[in-house]
Amino acid sequence: MLHSGQILSKQLHEERLSRVFFTIEDRIKHLTEFVQGYGKFAKLPEPKLQQVDFTHLLKQLSAQWQFGFDVTQSCTVIADPVQVEQLMINLLKNAHESGSSTEDIWVETEQCRESTIITVKDAGKGIPDNVLSNVLIPFYSTKTNGSGLGLALCREIVDAHHGQIALHNREDKGLAVRVSLPSPPYNPSSV
Repeated sequence: MLHSGQILSKQLHEERLSRVFFTIEDRIKHLTEFVQGYGKFAKLPEPKLQQVDFTHLLKQLSAQWQFGFDVTQSCTVIADPVQVEQLMINLLKNAHESGSSTEDIWVETEQCRESTIITVKDAGKGIPDNVLSNVLIPFYSTKTNGSGLGLALCREIVDAHHGQIALHNREDKGLAVRVSLPSPPYNPSSV
């Protein structure tokens, strides 16, 4: 019906009608993305845990997203590779949408005895303190066209891996998202 209406508005050369159909098409596209996102969020499968070379994952993601990270530091997590990749895509997407320049987006990793700490930092506008505690709740968004599922899905992924996620505004400028995921068993002989 929408397509037929768009064709009719072109034939009539009615500019206002064309804008109405464009707006309807845009809203349909947004709602479709929202429903698909909700479907992914509502059906998060149980993670299939395995040892994931996180440094290698960052190298793969750097082909799609611009960000800095220490390529010399080796880092490994126990995680579902698909889910941890989605976690990082969501965090990097948010960093890019923050208003930060790409050279100010940075991923830091720290391999600890029982967990691996991953911190995604940007130099964007940050999140107002009065809404910071709400951004991990499903359907809550600070973006005009946001679905409120990106960070909520991140929290679900981290929770499913028995990890932790925290967000805080950086002192100078921007946001830092800190994720803690289980590390492989500690082996002192490999240090």
